Amino acid sequence: MNWLKQHRQRHTSQQVPPGAPPEWAPAVEQSCTYGLQNEASSESYEKALEFCERHPVESSTILPSRIIADIDKNGCSEWRIQVDASSPITVVHNPDGKGGLSRIRSGAGCPDVCLLSNLPIVAGQYHFPNDGGVYFEITVHKMTDPTKGGVIAIGTACRPYPLWRLPGWNRLSAGFHLDDFHKFFEDPEGGRPCFPGSAPLTSVVGHTIGCGYSFHTGTMFFTIDGQRLSDAFTGIYLQNRSGIDVYAAVGMSGECDVSVNFGGTSFKWLEGNEWIWKVDRQVRKLGGDVGEQEELPAYSAC
Repeated sequence: MNWLKQHRQRHTSQQVPPGAPPEWAPAVEQSCTYGLQNEASSESYEKALEFCERHPVESSTILPSRIIADIDKNGCSEWRIQVDASSPITVVHNPDGKGGLSRIRSGAGCPDVCLLSNLPIVAGQYHFPNDGGVYFEITVHKMTDPTKGGVIAIGTACRPYPLWRLPGWNRLSAGFHLDDFHKFFEDPEGGRPCFPGSAPLTSVVGHTIGCGYSFHTGTMFFTIDGQRLSDAFTGIYLQNRSGIDVYAAVGMSGECDVSVNFGGTSFKWLEGNEWIWKVDRQVRKLGGDVGEQEELPAYSAC
């Protein structure tokens, strides 16, 4: 496709701004030009490029005192998935309107949609501990057959994000797509396979998928039914991390039904239930920039 060539030309012709992350080496997995099951249109791609050019990434902010007070009271239950009134997605929270679990449903024929959390899970203005990170899970109750356009994706993104694009396809976004088990980071093409051979699942329905991020190394990893997979990416969100906020992201296409858990109930990945992986831990303390003595690893796809 001509738009793929244009994408490469645009990126290779851009000058690297001061303070940008160092160049990263490709992973051992082969990069795919096309998705194994589903492919977004060139129009969607071009529209997203224009969107990102018009709307710079939002700078990190200090959360309002009322939100901090709610977090002090309710912990990780303050995190939930947001949806706007025009979205084809419906979201139902716990009866008290808080997080814990958010139930997301889309109807047949739903186009690609990306939903973000109401609060950042990596907050640039706050303290970055040297241990642990953040973690959340989704449980899949229904997903249209991938051969008929069904997709669910889990990952992260910064605001504003083109919400008609799945996680991992555009700037500062990572994603694990459950139609073909490919991982993406700022990758508008076909991503990279998470598994060297065949995927361990033929269907994700009834299974729980998790997404974790390590503060110290910038490592993103995913889990399936509580089992941690090999690291997906390292060194992401490290450069200028005090200047951005990163949100949890869930993507859907076709008829899907998913529960999102930010820690209001126990995780399948047992280590995620420890304090050092709770989403509310980081915002308990304001922080500064990374010390000069710390050497930040370069980004890479693992």
